[in-house]
Amino acid sequence: MTNISGIVKSARNIMRQDTGTGSDELRILQLGWMLFLKIFSDKDKELELMDDDYVSPIPAKLHWDVWAGDDEGMTGDELREFVDEQLFPTLANIDLSTATPGSAAGNRAILVHEVFANNYNYMKSGIHLRQVINKLNEINFNNSKDLHLFGQIYETFLSELQSAGTLGEFYTPRAVTEFMTEMVNPTLDERLLDPACGTGGFLTAAIEHLKASTTTGEQHEAIGHNVQGWEYKPLPYMLGNTNLILHDITSPNIRYGDSLQRPLTEYTRKDRVDVILANPPFGGVVSNNNENNFPQTYRTKESADLFLILMIHLLKDGGRAAIVLPDGSLTGDGVKQRIRQKLLEDCNLHTIVRLPNSVFQPYASVATNLLFFTKGEPTKTVWYYQHQLPEGYKAYSKTKPIQKAEFESLKQWWGGVDRAGRETNEQAWQVDIDTIKASGYNLDIKNPHQPEEEKQHSSTELLDLLHQSFIKGDELLAQLRKELQ
Repeated sequence: MTNISGIVKSARNIMRQDTGTGSDELRILQLGWMLFLKIFSDKDKELELMDDDYVSPIPAKLHWDVWAGDDEGMTGDELREFVDEQLFPTLANIDLSTATPGSAAGNRAILVHEVFANNYNYMKSGIHLRQVINKLNEINFNNSKDLHLFGQIYETFLSELQSAGTLGEFYTPRAVTEFMTEMVNPTLDERLLDPACGTGGFLTAAIEHLKASTTTGEQHEAIGHNVQGWEYKPLPYMLGNTNLILHDITSPNIRYGDSLQRPLTEYTRKDRVDVILANPPFGGVVSNNNENNFPQTYRTKESADLFLILMIHLLKDGGRAAIVLPDGSLTGDGVKQRIRQKLLEDCNLHTIVRLPNSVFQPYASVATNLLFFTKGEPTKTVWYYQHQLPEGYKAYSKTKPIQKAEFESLKQWWGGVDRAGRETNEQAWQVDIDTIKASGYNLDIKNPHQPEEEKQHSSTELLDLLHQSFIKGDELLAQLRKELQ
């Protein structure tokens, strides 16, 4: 298998030498459009071979293999001028008037236009640009063994960055997305949505899950239509489309736009879906007064809570959801309590899997939970399951991430489709709805069978705790001085 870590590290080091890609975010943006064009162009060539009627929206001279495929090809000022003055202007201004709405060719033309109209070539040196291109040419995305290379590239690139900041909010470990998808078990005739799809981790997990059931080309095409995502940030939108194209979805069904920007009342029956898989952004404050698009009783600036209301609304009766939420959404008064009450009254929240704080390291250190619920009947009992770190681990890290095999004992306990036969044990416990109501609909219920897990604090949190300790110490000293006077 290709040494992804080595390639990404080399590409990053090359871009760090270029005056145009002096920040982590610009290096990710640069890598993003290059990966998109390389993968899109390769897949377009395949489509032209398989379908005599398909015409690529990319002019022949702009296909990746024509201008970038030869390691000894254009370089220096000639390459930079070609990219800046021919490649980007041509692809950003593709004639969409002839694109048939809804057709694969039409949708792909629109996608190319959106990507290149909203991006730039940030690199100033054509020599550095050629060097990065040559590194990417070491990756063969057509190798079936390397199907998940795109996800590895993105994950590796993020973990290498020192100041990715909020860019990490749209990455969910593949072990988690695959487990959640398997437990929800979407079928070929169901519509599935991730309203905050990021780079498409849940969408590709669903696609691979559904592919195992396909027997015809029509069924495969239906997957591309039924598996849909929404994303409002340009970079993850571009990477999400690239990821789905890499997974053989000819025309990805990802909508560009803010899911919270549309008034909740405008989402009607036709917008409702059978399955939702999502890790909505949390810890963020919604922009543009989007909270006003929700009923007064549920208005809040916390994005995760608004997404929860949106996802409940978007599910059909009988629809199923598996989502990631932080501890902060499981407790709290006021609006937070009313949102939890709605969840428990409108849906059967049958399972909450409590994850260790470090699952999303190095991108986030907050404690997170996996919530599984079905819309259409109220909750009577909530089962909790505490996922434990592997023996000998103090925390997950980028070199020791969570693995799919760790969910095997949880899957055995799960109890199949009807979840029958579950039993209480050291990792699993059950709480009835009356107990939850009496506590103000608090869902942050610790494992009664084990001592509370020792919290793994980040460096920032440790500094905050130290600062608070100093303040407390100063207060005690001041009080002591006052008493001695």
